[in-house]
Amino acid sequence: MTRLRAAGLVLAAPVVAFGFALAVTLVILALARVDPLAVLGDALAYGLRPVTLVAVANKAIPYYLAGIAAAVGFHLRLFNIGIDGQYRLGAFAAAVIGAAVSLPAPLHVALVVVVAMAVGWGWAAVAGLLYVRRGVNVVISTIMLNAVASGLIAWLLSPARLAQQAAGSNNVTTATIPPSGWIPSIAIPGVEGAGAAVNGFVFVAIAVGIGYWLVLHRSTVGFEVRAMGLSGRAAKVAGIRAPRLALLTMAASGAIAGLVGLPQLLGASHRFGLDFPSGLAFTGLSVAILGRNHPLGVAFGAFAWAFIERSAQVLDLAGVSREVVTILQAVTVLAIVVAYELVRRIRARQERRYVARAVGGASGVTV
Repeated sequence: MTRLRAAGLVLAAPVVAFGFALAVTLVILALARVDPLAVLGDALAYGLRPVTLVAVANKAIPYYLAGIAAAVGFHLRLFNIGIDGQYRLGAFAAAVIGAAVSLPAPLHVALVVVVAMAVGWGWAAVAGLLYVRRGVNVVISTIMLNAVASGLIAWLLSPARLAQQAAGSNNVTTATIPPSGWIPSIAIPGVEGAGAAVNGFVFVAIAVGIGYWLVLHRSTVGFEVRAMGLSGRAAKVAGIRAPRLALLTMAASGAIAGLVGLPQLLGASHRFGLDFPSGLAFTGLSVAILGRNHPLGVAFGAFAWAFIERSAQVLDLAGVSREVVTILQAVTVLAIVVAYELVRRIRARQERRYVARAVGGASGVTV
């Protein structure tokens, strides 16, 4: 019964949080002088269309990878705000090298993936070294490194260096990766129309989630990370080397972050340009919070986040600003943080009562 009650509290937290966020959204829609239930009903109907669900799945893949990258740091209480710079720099380097070589398809794709992970790993390791060697706050260093990465990409992405400009276009891009470096999409039976196939990088994302869980729960390093996250002082007393662990964690987070841009690079654009997606760092952090750093929870959070964004396209037809979606997402994250904190306090209170009763029963004293 105790385990069932604890599981019920954990499951109830996101449900209550989302319900509260939905109630706030209904109030905002009512203030906008539209029928809240009708608008949300239209958005839900649009989001549940098979073609829309495929688009949601494709949108959720980079969100999931960004969420796993953030979750790796969260376990050690390190906020990797630099995911954006790490994945953009990794995708840029992968696009340049991927376009410069000609290999058999599996080797070509593998090379692009390794390059992206290596660059993301190295860029995050800079923040890790600054934290370990000089005590520089990870949040500050990763934000600054995002700016450095953006400037570096802007300098290299020019026709005079590593890019080219198509005739009649203002978009500057790297050379196109040959077809041997593409990841094919997966056609879904019964779904027709543009974008009716799932990005093949979904299998890489699944492998990343499985690997993340195995390392965290079936390896010595994973045990040390969880121990350090629960109690840094106790972990140090047990002989766990905190600086080494922090550096490894940041580097691993960066390596996974390097994969975030590859669904777009290998499955859609096949080149890196000025229009390459950006700003996924805070999405990854939010998705990791929603999913409680668990690979399945992060997958649910990524899909829900993408579903809300995709369904918001109906709001334009109703004359409602899309900023309502941003409000819904922000309130959901805030509400779920508060809900999980309340769950933590309730469970701590229950544990104290259980210990007090056990001690009282063992000593013959009524508590």
